[in-house]
Amino acid sequence: MEQPGTRINKYLSEAGVCSRREADRQIQQGNVTIDGRTAGMGDRVQPGQTVRYRGTPIGPEEEPILLLVNKPEGIVCTAEKREKNNIVDFLAYPKRIYPVGRLDKDSSGLLLMTNQGDLVNKLMRAGNYHEKEYIVTVNRPITREFLKGMADGVPLKELGTITRKCKVEQTGPRTFRVVLTQGLNRQIRRMCQYFDYRVVALKRIRILNLHLGDLAPGTYRSITQSELSELKKALRFSSSETVRPQTKGGQPWNKTRRKPE
Repeated sequence: MEQPGTRINKYLSEAGVCSRREADRQIQQGNVTIDGRTAGMGDRVQPGQTVRYRGTPIGPEEEPILLLVNKPEGIVCTAEKREKNNIVDFLAYPKRIYPVGRLDKDSSGLLLMTNQGDLVNKLMRAGNYHEKEYIVTVNRPITREFLKGMADGVPLKELGTITRKCKVEQTGPRTFRVVLTQGLNRQIRRMCQYFDYRVVALKRIRILNLHLGDLAPGTYRSITQSELSELKKALRFSSSETVRPQTKGGQPWNKTRRKPE
């Protein structure tokens, strides 16, 4: 039988404070209280209770917000105020929102900002296999072997896994398009580094059905109704629960894997 009330991390997420994952960190750091008592992991919020985040009362957001942002290089995808270049202060949006996932500080392009916790959780779960598309520029001419190696899955020793197979298409002498269904830490940069390439520029241009288009760097727009309808359709079978990262084919990283000659 399900316990009454709402789990505190879900409550924070639905209030538009941050994602559930970030909420767990904030709870562990003692930044959340329920009726004046420091909240603990797994606590549940009952109707009528007062929840405060860093001293400020919070509650469920009534107006759903989903923004498409063209993040410029140098801006950090965090709501953490101690980071002077955080995306929240950069946008200065009048209502509380936070980023959906991350886009490296040195990368640019499409970033989603929202106050809808369940949407964030569904989009961020690697197990849902949602597509994200990037245009990448590297420091030297691209070879056929490099493209094939990137597409077949790359062993990332530092992360103890092999990347999923992905779509890769050359678009210029030193540029290529790649579509990923996972979001490992600095994944594309690590993949390129494995083949002795260095990423010079990286721009995300699509997340599922949402496209960057001609949105100017540093600006944002609200999602359209048609985009939202299509997005909800794409997410209707997606899980918002945590999914354990998978290695290629369910197998652990193979140390004998070699770079293409």
